[in-house]
Amino acid sequence: MNVGRSLGYGLGGALVVAGVAGLVVDARLTDPLGWALWFGGLIVAHDGVLVPLVLLAGVAVGRLREPSPVRAGLTVAAVLSLVALPMVAGIGRRADNSSLLPLDYGRNLLVVLGLIALVTALTMIAVRLRGSRRRG
Repeated sequence: MNVGRSLGYGLGGALVVAGVAGLVVDARLTDPLGWALWFGGLIVAHDGVLVPLVLLAGVAVGRLREPSPVRAGLTVAAVLSLVALPMVAGIGRRADNSSLLPLDYGRNLLVVLGLIALVTALTMIAVRLRGSRRRG
């Protein structure tokens, strides 16, 4: 195995052990059971929802003739959605401070996703036109 990879695994493992030890040592402050339930729910959501959706999208996109612009568009849309999800859900919004998350993030996300879809479609058209000109 690569030395750098081994070092990375060792450092990562040490950080995980330190984090779990902190949860246990400061149990009255950290709520280990609540943390475990949250982490377990995250694993279930990832493995039970996100992974199957990504696999289905990959199979669907893999059947296209020119999938690279579609793959790029889906990747950008997925990453953007993941980053925007806490704001769309309003995590951190407080009634006593209207300056926290003041925008309509759900609508704005839909607008940007629409623009990504438009750019992806225009790129697909350009790729097809370029391909037909080379053959013709």
